[in-house]
Amino acid sequence: MYHSILSHQQGLPGNVFIMANTYFQFKQFTIHQDNCAMKVCTDACLFGAWVANELAANNHLQSCLDIGTGTGLLSLTLAQKTSAFIDAVEIDKAAFEQAKENIYQSPWSDKISIINTDINAFDTNKKYDCIISNPPFFEGDLKSSISNKNAAKHDTTLTLQQLLQVVDKTLQQDGYFAILLPYHRTDFFIEAAAKSALYLSKKVLIKQTSGHDYFRAILLFERQQKIVSNEEIIIKDETNNYTEAFVGLLKDYYLFL
Repeated sequence: MYHSILSHQQGLPGNVFIMANTYFQFKQFTIHQDNCAMKVCTDACLFGAWVANELAANNHLQSCLDIGTGTGLLSLTLAQKTSAFIDAVEIDKAAFEQAKENIYQSPWSDKISIINTDINAFDTNKKYDCIISNPPFFEGDLKSSISNKNAAKHDTTLTLQQLLQVVDKTLQQDGYFAILLPYHRTDFFIEAAAKSALYLSKKVLIKQTSGHDYFRAILLFERQQKIVSNEEIIIKDETNNYTEAFVGLLKDYYLFL
């Protein structure tokens, strides 16, 4: 679900596709994306906004790690709502350079550090209050012939098990780990996380409309076991307009909400 920037600029519905664009204009920042394999999409925006909303009231949130930052979207979304200092890690050189520019031109360049490295080789002694990731997740699906798209959309450079190892190593004892996954990977990942003593505390299942099946899941993990909170977000209503729940989360980000 890629957005047409021109449709947003003209005030047209977000699902009107007029032409391909190289940037996405949010209310307080701009995402240039012509050099990134993974473009701005609705579910990533929703994920960032949901996590920011969850953590905004946490006055003790001082540090965050964004694994596979891509364009820098999640880091900027979080920086808009929280006081955390963010380390954004990106393996792809072109995406790193573009994210660096997006962050530099934002109001929060002093809060976000971007690092060009493989997260598996990320050498840090830090323990983070929050870790976020929209990882490469189409394991076993048909791969593109373009290597940077494979790295961004498939787990050719980062498996989910490797991701869990990084999280276990770098997350504070009272920290939070949030991830966006395809719905069909949800149960597998929850079980794998529990083996690393990371326990599901909130699960948000996402549908495009009430008539569609779930296609994404937002999962929030902590080191302490709790009663799991279950939510559902439907993006569009029967009139093809954004639902109240979606607007509530994205109104501080999208230009015409």
